[in-house]
Amino acid sequence: MPSLKDVKTKISGVKKTSQITKAMNMVAAAKLRGAQQKMENFRPYAEQFNTAMTSMSGNMETSQFPLMEAREVKNVELVVVTSDRGLCGSFNANIMKTAEKLMKSLEAEGKKVSLVCVGKKGNSYFRKTGKVRKKYLDIMGTFQMFNAREIAQEVAANFLAGESDQVQVVYGSFKSVAVQRPAVKELLPIQPVVAEGGGAEQAASGDYIYEPSPAEIMDVLLPLYLNVMVYHTMLEVGASEHAARMTAMDNATNACADMIKSLTLIYNKARQAGITAELMDIVGGAEALKG
Repeated sequence: MPSLKDVKTKISGVKKTSQITKAMNMVAAAKLRGAQQKMENFRPYAEQFNTAMTSMSGNMETSQFPLMEAREVKNVELVVVTSDRGLCGSFNANIMKTAEKLMKSLEAEGKKVSLVCVGKKGNSYFRKTGKVRKKYLDIMGTFQMFNAREIAQEVAANFLAGESDQVQVVYGSFKSVAVQRPAVKELLPIQPVVAEGGGAEQAASGDYIYEPSPAEIMDVLLPLYLNVMVYHTMLEVGASEHAARMTAMDNATNACADMIKSLTLIYNKARQAGITAELMDIVGGAEALKG
């Protein structure tokens, strides 16, 4: 049985760990509220953008726009978005497993795969493969639209140069505070957007006036739309990361509480055993004196 001093030291250490995990849980909860608010504020803009894109693309030949040009897929670029920090459970591991599975599937089809890693965790995992073409580190904590623009411009330039025929993004999709799932969506070529609840026909049925012309407007909107898709993805990943960390730290705090109970029980048993042994010695000594 361990000594009382050892058990007491362990209890003290676990209590300190519990204080840290509880504080991290509270910080993650506060950051999650901010991330969710950003998502809510951005949604009307994204939805209106979708409506405008659907309206114009529904009556146009998309092949005239390079960013919408579908071609034979030989080279695929995967944008893998993870967090820069850990301590968020299996959040990053699930994204990386999904990306790795997709990469192997594409390579089995004879396609060449390159990676753009956003976030330290994904870059650390995939750099050993030698497929990381570009990396963006230390931006997830304070992600801004100019970061999204930089990433969007990078993948678009590679696509327009013919270095990639398709661009997909692998990220953590935010379903709820308790549920975050890895997801994959296509960034390029940009597909005609379907409006929620009505389809392209309904979105295109409005009475719109385009100046100077739909084609010229599309030339401007397509790069902006790519920025919007990338930014929305990053907002989801940010919210998912904070939610996953909050859950992980809550579980860690509960585990610490259980460990403290277990160690306290061991401490009490050891203390009781020591008291019993001392009493036995006293009784034994008294009996010896009587004899």
